[in-house]
Amino acid sequence: MSEHSIDRRFRLNGASDISVSFEFFPPKSEKMEQQLWSSIKRLEPLSPSFVSVTYGAGGSTRERTHSTVSRIVNETALKPAAHLTCVDATKEEVNEVIQAYWDAGVRHIVALRGDPAAGLGEAYHPHEGGYQSTADLVASIKTIGDFEVSVSAYPEKHPESPSWDAELDVLKAKVDAGATRAITQFFFDNDHYFRYVDRVRAAGINIPIIPGIVPVTSFKGISGFAKKTGASVPGWLAHRFDGLDDDPRTRELVAAAVAAEQVMSLADDGVEDFHFYTMNKADLVYAICHMLGLRAKQDVKASVAA
Repeated sequence: MSEHSIDRRFRLNGASDISVSFEFFPPKSEKMEQQLWSSIKRLEPLSPSFVSVTYGAGGSTRERTHSTVSRIVNETALKPAAHLTCVDATKEEVNEVIQAYWDAGVRHIVALRGDPAAGLGEAYHPHEGGYQSTADLVASIKTIGDFEVSVSAYPEKHPESPSWDAELDVLKAKVDAGATRAITQFFFDNDHYFRYVDRVRAAGINIPIIPGIVPVTSFKGISGFAKKTGASVPGWLAHRFDGLDDDPRTRELVAAAVAAEQVMSLADDGVEDFHFYTMNKADLVYAICHMLGLRAKQDVKASVAA
């Protein structure tokens, strides 16, 4: 990396221009809850712009998502963004969730169509009495409260989209309904991201397109997930993790190097906002953020309960 590129990323006072956000998922057990809150505690001093909490397939984690988000509001200085889907729920049921988030102090929602209860990759069928699209969901969110609304974006096209024109029409509809930010599906080839941004801008869509970054803690797991979501896994990435199935310590070092290389390259090309899919594991993400120039701040709210 050149000295010039480092200078570009830091102000004269040494502060980073980089902004980050983190995604967590609600815990299923007491042990997982301890891991989640340990990760939140570790990453909070980096002062992310927001932290999002996922919403399981078919709305399966509704109560746990709400509980986690409420605790973030009450026990941290973080700004939570609650994921919300329109799968397997009536409009009335979804609206109740939106209102409950507003009443809990949440002012940011990540609006998604969502995956069917049967799981990612299965056929999607809108609920007869529910919202028919993410754009409809976004519009309703904006009528219930003055929420900031983020939506999803797919640098390699959503696997169900028949064409790029159709893909961009869906994003434009979400923006027209009130979305102000799009967070991408993870990708490993940065050219996919930049080509996608070019397409989006050519279509007259001007909201921020935030790259979603996932540290590869399990190559087998991420490969399977990528296949279902339409994200490609380049051969060089498979080569990096080859032979490491039974070597978790080396695998973690390689994962950190791969993710750091990706984000530093994006930053060198002018990207200043990153969204990390943490998988509720903080150490890799913290190290990558450190390399981007972020430093922990000590003036956060009282420490998070474990």
